[in-house]
Amino acid sequence: MATSTPHSFRGRLLWDLSARQHGVVTHAQLIDHGLTPGAIRHRLRTARLHPVARGVYAVGRPQLSREGRWLAATLASGAEAALSHVSAAALWGIRRQRDGLVHVSVPAVYERQRAGIRIHRVVGLDGHVRTRDGIRVTSPARTLLNQAAVLSVRQLEADVNAADIHGLIAPGQLRQALDDFVGQPGVVALRALIDRHTFRLTRSALERMFLPVARRAGLSTPETRQFVNGFEVDFYWPALGLVVETDGLRYHRTPAQQARDLIREQTHKAAGLEPLRYTHWQVAYDQPWVVETLGEVAARLSRGFVRT
Repeated sequence: MATSTPHSFRGRLLWDLSARQHGVVTHAQLIDHGLTPGAIRHRLRTARLHPVARGVYAVGRPQLSREGRWLAATLASGAEAALSHVSAAALWGIRRQRDGLVHVSVPAVYERQRAGIRIHRVVGLDGHVRTRDGIRVTSPARTLLNQAAVLSVRQLEADVNAADIHGLIAPGQLRQALDDFVGQPGVVALRALIDRHTFRLTRSALERMFLPVARRAGLSTPETRQFVNGFEVDFYWPALGLVVETDGLRYHRTPAQQARDLIREQTHKAAGLEPLRYTHWQVAYDQPWVVETLGEVAARLSRGFVRT
């Protein structure tokens, strides 16, 4: 003969469940743990349960952590819902969320909006949902794509850098993942940003593009591929004391690479040289800026630099 679960044991199970779920449980979970609708109503009357959203309750006290509010919002939005947009970016540690609105993505067939929750109806959510801290959340790639549709270029660049630094997704992996989202908002902006910072010319192509730029800036033909202060440099004007380096991969540089870049520039500075750095993208696609800044630096050096 079946026996009922003792109240004390059932209570411990519910407390354990709520602890794993940041202090929230669903109506269905309460029923599964043996509570009747009447018992649920009694716990609501005695403030042992507190309604948070439709079918979702806080256990013990109404105050919830940030994670509790996120989980409550996703549970209230359906089994296929996932935390998304800036809320997902905050959960991944990519960007801080400053307001209390919870952003949740659901399949396009869902229509209901809920208080305190910003519902985003999307297509192609399958395969791009992960679980973090017990919360269904859009993948880092999907999260960055959502952010790309609403952020400025500078803000988006900061988010991509943060995702890379935290080991969530590297720019190359993100660029490849965009193939799954063709035609969706944010793809063009995110792809352009990644391509801009990972674009790299071959050594010969770089020289062919840069030398005419240097001439337009009023400089003579530089020495190339020379060792200066123990480092091989891209372009060097001994008479000016000017070294120009180019960098075709700003993203995903290791701490060791970053430290070596600093030492390189510090060594040139200590020797009385002026190091100047451009990306390959700037050399290929933003030549007016290269001409302007290179010309200004060269003019300043020609007035004050004395080569000994």
